Amino acid sequence: MKEQTLTLAAICQASHLVQQVSRHGKVDDLALSTMLNGILDTSPVDTLAVYGGELSHLKLGLETLISHLGNQSKAKDPELTRYVVSLISLERRLKPKNMNQLAEKIEQSKRQLAHYDITSDTILASLAGIYSDVISPLGNPIQVAGNPEFLKQSLNQHKIRALLLSGIRAAVLWRQVGGKRRNILFARSKIVDCAQQLLKQI
Repeated sequence: MKEQTLTLAAICQASHLVQQVSRHGKVDDLALSTMLNGILDTSPVDTLAVYGGELSHLKLGLETLISHLGNQSKAKDPELTRYVVSLISLERRLKPKNMNQLAEKIEQSKRQLAHYDITSDTILASLAGIYSDVISPLGNPIQVAGNPEFLKQSLNQHKIRALLLSGIRAAVLWRQVGGKRRNILFARSKIVDCAQQLLKQI
């Protein structure tokens, strides 16, 4: 349950950050770099290691998960829910050949890390390109809503696509630790309880 909660929180965090960029044109740098590093860590020792080994790196995702799955919450945002559901649905369409393509392209991006920072324009463009080349053709592209002023800026477009790719990465992990869509429906209270316990440890 802890692993499923962490990976679902990561999907929520990616979705929340997409909203920050599309609505406000800015994003929390630590949360952004956490999600981008998660794409490039392809052989972690455990789930949390993907996100820097620190629960605090997923604080935003845990809070978002609680506010959207918790019964007490009035703060549910249908747009954010749509992003989460769309990421999980898109990940389910990945075939072995798509996974091989992803692995190959992610290795290329990893090599760029020797010369560029994880949040640099170069790495962001590289990760955005992977999303466009491998994930977008899978069907039903995710329509991102927001402020047109921010959405038309190429750097923001790269950030959004890179973050969507990080959401796909989190959805792959979620499935690997036994996550299923019915868990969100039938084990909601357990997931929320677990997320609350994890938040207390931060």
